[in-house]
Amino acid sequence: MSGDGEVGHDGEVIRSLRDDELPLLADATLMNVNWTGEPRFTAADVAAEPTLAHYTVLDRGRGDEALVAVAGGETVGLVWYLFLGGDDPGFGHVADDVPELSVCVWPGHRGAGLGERLVEAACAHAAGRGVRRMSLSVEAGNPARRLYARLGFTDVPGAAEGTMVRGL
Repeated sequence: MSGDGEVGHDGEVIRSLRDDELPLLADATLMNVNWTGEPRFTAADVAAEPTLAHYTVLDRGRGDEALVAVAGGETVGLVWYLFLGGDDPGFGHVADDVPELSVCVWPGHRGAGLGERLVEAACAHAAGRGVRRMSLSVEAGNPARRLYARLGFTDVPGAAEGTMVRGL
């Protein structure tokens, strides 16, 4: 994907996240952990809890990447994948060479296919870099699980509940 991104649905652009936009990772992580609509966690909770905080850090040196969706000059979604090792695994850890995917669509922009476009863009980006599988974790009851299953993610036997993987 070029630095400028590609114009898609209704003028939306999906492009690489710039360094000055890295705080969006914390915003998206907070929205993801509060997916039920109930405020289960605060921004301070996410920053203080290591199992959540590592989702807010992008380390391009280890292969991490993030793409942002922008429409009308506003951020509307974010997708990122992290190579979290077994010494500090994510909730969807499968193997050290399998990055864990996270995606967040901002309220008001859900239900129009943006999540699918973001996941597909991240998978294509990772595949272009030689990544062969992508994992994720989704809590029971989260409606996004249907999207992931439709996109080819399957449950990982023996892994933590909610861990899914897809070949690229």
